[in-house]
Amino acid sequence: MTRRSMRRWSWLFIGPVFAAFIIGFIWPFAQGIYLSFCGKFNTISNAKFQGFTNYINAFQDATFGHAFWFTALFAIVSVILINLLAFAAAYALTQGVKGSNLFRTVFFMPNLIGGIVLGYLWSMIFDGILSIYKTSILAKAEYGFWGLIILLLWQQVGYMMIIYIAGLQAVPEDMIEAAKIDGATKSQTLFRVIIPNVMPSITICTFLTLTNGFKLYDQNLALTGGQPFRQTEMLALNISNGYSAVNTRGVAQAKAVIFFILVATLGIAQLVSTRNKEVQQ
Repeated sequence: MTRRSMRRWSWLFIGPVFAAFIIGFIWPFAQGIYLSFCGKFNTISNAKFQGFTNYINAFQDATFGHAFWFTALFAIVSVILINLLAFAAAYALTQGVKGSNLFRTVFFMPNLIGGIVLGYLWSMIFDGILSIYKTSILAKAEYGFWGLIILLLWQQVGYMMIIYIAGLQAVPEDMIEAAKIDGATKSQTLFRVIIPNVMPSITICTFLTLTNGFKLYDQNLALTGGQPFRQTEMLALNISNGYSAVNTRGVAQAKAVIFFILVATLGIAQLVSTRNKEVQQ
């Protein structure tokens, strides 16, 4: 088949996918933006436009502000810890350790478990441990915060480790050999040769952990449910709770739009920042 004929019939393959994307994503997203400017509604057919009132109420909502700062702190801590542990595990498993394939499988397995299941599983684990001290995961916000951190570490470190292993295996051997010949120590080779060449993997892992940290919902719902007194409620859960009453659905939709803008802006800024540091091989 010639290139001209391929272009002529390409719409047969692109068209259905593009149509599905429009129907399944673009159109509902546009409707969601419209609903963020509406008052009380059950469906889009009975929604009435009322302007920016929902956005004003969203920014004045103290629970939304607390959820934002709680989520931001959670995202920062989780991004740092997940990437440090994942890179350390990947670096150790690429040093010729016996049984490295088994370790990779074991570390990756938690990522296969759903967030709701993980939340209830770790809730029982934490409560079992904390019951010794006559308290529970829901007693203090600090317990809930670090409980969510531990849960996310256990779930995502293995997945990010696989990405880092791929990046480490792609580092040119001649560069490492040249560093050894020049008398570079292991730490110098790591920070001046290996890490700069692994920046593409760092870019991907940082993006995934950053967006996952902000979008966390299942685990938050199952582990703490926002308790105590909504102090561990993250942004996604805060928005979801807003849909429980018809009177607050417009405000919740406005929060969802703000949430999307926030995550998209942070994700793009992070991608631009880290990609500028990537080494061109």
